[in-house]
Amino acid sequence: MQLYDNQALYNALAELEVIPTSDLDKAFAEAKAGQQPLGDVLLKKELVADDNLGKLIADLIKVPFVNLAKEAISDDLLIIVPEVLARKKKVIVFGRDGENLKLAMVNPQDKELCEFISKKTGEKIVAYYATERDIENAMRFYQKEMQKTFNQLLDEQVAEAGKSQAAEAPISKIVDLLVEYAYQNRASDIHIEPEEKQCLVRFRMDGILHDVLRLPANLHNQLVSRIKVLAKLRTDEHMAAQDGKMQAKLELEKLDVRVSIIPIVDGEKVVLRLLSSSSRQFSLNDLGMGSADIVKVKSGFTKPFGMVLSTGPTGSGKTTTIYSILKIINSREKNIATIEDPVEYDIEGINQIQVNPKTNLTFADGLRSILRQDPDVIFVGEIRDFETAGIAVNAAMTGHLVLSTLHTNNASTALPRLIDMKVEPFLVASTVNIIVGQRLIRRICEKCRYSTIIKADVMQKTVPKEIVGKLSSAADIRLYQGKGCPVCHGTGYQGRVGIFEVLVMSAAIRELITKKASAEEINAQAQKEGMITMLDDGLGKVKEGITTIDEVLRATSL
Repeated sequence: MQLYDNQALYNALAELEVIPTSDLDKAFAEAKAGQQPLGDVLLKKELVADDNLGKLIADLIKVPFVNLAKEAISDDLLIIVPEVLARKKKVIVFGRDGENLKLAMVNPQDKELCEFISKKTGEKIVAYYATERDIENAMRFYQKEMQKTFNQLLDEQVAEAGKSQAAEAPISKIVDLLVEYAYQNRASDIHIEPEEKQCLVRFRMDGILHDVLRLPANLHNQLVSRIKVLAKLRTDEHMAAQDGKMQAKLELEKLDVRVSIIPIVDGEKVVLRLLSSSSRQFSLNDLGMGSADIVKVKSGFTKPFGMVLSTGPTGSGKTTTIYSILKIINSREKNIATIEDPVEYDIEGINQIQVNPKTNLTFADGLRSILRQDPDVIFVGEIRDFETAGIAVNAAMTGHLVLSTLHTNNASTALPRLIDMKVEPFLVASTVNIIVGQRLIRRICEKCRYSTIIKADVMQKTVPKEIVGKLSSAADIRLYQGKGCPVCHGTGYQGRVGIFEVLVMSAAIRELITKKASAEEINAQAQKEGMITMLDDGLGKVKEGITTIDEVLRATSL
């Protein structure tokens, strides 16, 4: 049952003028044709932030709105609704006001559920509207109970595996539990490492590796064998690197898992990359890009041809940014094709090609084939060599919009890098629309965040003076950090956000490129024209209480 009338939501959005009329009309027509809620279409097209849409819907259905990301939910409230029911009905108890119990719901009009919880608790229910994505994210509050359950089950499975002759069943259960636990903790990777006396399991959460489990050494080979079977790899090969893919069936989604196995001194090391589609449901705003930079980026990808480049080191979120752009421009009127290594996330309506060296399907060859498929938009996973660079630039010159990534330190360095790849300077100057430089930094945990006033003279002893000057001109500076709590595993950080710099190709910068100017000269000119650097963007997020100085300095390598 749909909570609201599509026409009413359309009218409210049209009155607020937060979405261009042409985009809103297209979304409304698509919702009508597909008989689906307008809000779902708007989120899919990244035309409105999840939080802002939630406030509008709550206003339409005349119930209060809650953003659970800003709520600290205690354990005694959490257990009122068991996790199984909470996930099934998309409901969570988040507060108590006198005799009233505050209930966040995707469907606040579900009177039957409200009455059931009211009878169970003996308290009156006040139903709040929360978005589906917000409630799914809030399920992390159940992690503490889930961790206990996981540890108990794992202990049982480890004991069983140690005794059992045929240890296939318990080993498969251990693998399933590891993937499920990593997914619930929003880990991006699972590392299974052989050591002399044990098997170490580590999760990469928010970009940092954490030790989570130590297993008996005799289980390691069994775990590796099980993973090889699931990924359709050779179980009798122990001295060569192997790569594959497997799928895990979880409650919320079918999770694709990329598998990499390499031989090391003590055995075979396994790294599992969790490719969660839900983790990529971000707009540019959700990724942390400022409104001024979003306007610049949109000016780049709304042109019918040219290049949009995302730059940064490995793990800086380049592909996520490009995917966010692809989701915005994806429509039935456009033929969009990608060549990637690997294809990390399937996007409906886009033709995605996987690089395969065994069949000589390289970036360059795949790109040549794509150009014969009448594309409007092309995404090249990475420009690695002069051949790919040359074809990509020529494609951008001949009426195609080309999106790609480059491994460079910042936005301005990408331009000399393309010239180093034997692309003529005048071609670089005439084809590149915008370049996005980026890094990922950890967010301060909202549940345990607190602020303190730091004297400027104290800051100057530990932080470069120019950084202090950019943060505040006053004697005292208010800074935020996390104390550490169960939600953030005691780190003080929960989740990550991007810091960006967007270089727009102006006439002055094009002239510098044709003269083969250095990256420093191009960067200086871009800043003169108003480019906000990654450092300045990061320090702005420090002032807003989103992150810490240490995180910004770590990411920008100052």
